[in-house]
Amino acid sequence: MDNNKTPERLLSKNFLSLSSPFRIYKHVIDHKIDTHWHEFFEMGFIVSGRGTHILNGESSPLERGMAFLLTTADFHEIIPDEGETIRLYDFIFEDSFIRPALTEMLFEEASHFAYTFESAQAGMIEAEFDRIWDESLLWQLGSDMIVQGSFERILIELFRLTSQKNTAAENVTVRTVHPSIRKSVIYIQHHFREPITLHKVAEHVGLSANYFSECFRKQTGTSFQEHLQEKRLQFARALLCSTTLPITEICYASGFNTMPNFERFFKRKFGLAPRDYRKSNK
Repeated sequence: MDNNKTPERLLSKNFLSLSSPFRIYKHVIDHKIDTHWHEFFEMGFIVSGRGTHILNGESSPLERGMAFLLTTADFHEIIPDEGETIRLYDFIFEDSFIRPALTEMLFEEASHFAYTFESAQAGMIEAEFDRIWDESLLWQLGSDMIVQGSFERILIELFRLTSQKNTAAENVTVRTVHPSIRKSVIYIQHHFREPITLHKVAEHVGLSANYFSECFRKQTGTSFQEHLQEKRLQFARALLCSTTLPITEICYASGFNTMPNFERFFKRKFGLAPRDYRKSNK
């Protein structure tokens, strides 16, 4: 990949059809998959092979049984070990594909998940993906329910096994807040890189802008704008430390609309200008 270009953003229109909110692939990877992100959600499951997964700048090993769930706000790359070929199931989907209660359960405290299932568990997860694959190849009456059921079982297993490992240190604790505010926090987690506004999010959760703003501050302890800005700054910091993207590209990729604003807010948060922060973290 040319490091002077923004990481590729994979668009829904190129991978998902209008008639289906999901698609499943079998990938064979024998070379580095460069940093990229998506307009859709993605779950990968490693069937065989070894390598490294770099998610939002953090590295972890890839091996048989490893599953990862990414949102529209995550970026990642996959690097096979030398001489290794990674085989995986890749399931991409719109968030509307899974029921709202499951979306809230998954994302109210974490934005992504990664876990390596042990041998017997890995076999059960692979069997679910095999079923989804077979149904997708021969679509018939009831296939949509079978696919959704199998995939939601996978998501629930992933959530159960990772829920104790994940903490909410970087996120607002949302279990005790009003459902509309919880919904807004999850929405911001997935869309902070877009030009979202208080009015847009208030409309999304069915509240007036003024009432939403007041409730958000009271129940999260911070304003809507401060919360949104924090998400963007943390994303920008991860890009600075894990890529060689130009500062300008990082600014816009993180959701800021001007360089002066980005540099001012970044320095206020981290004590250094973006360029200096990158140099100090090499």
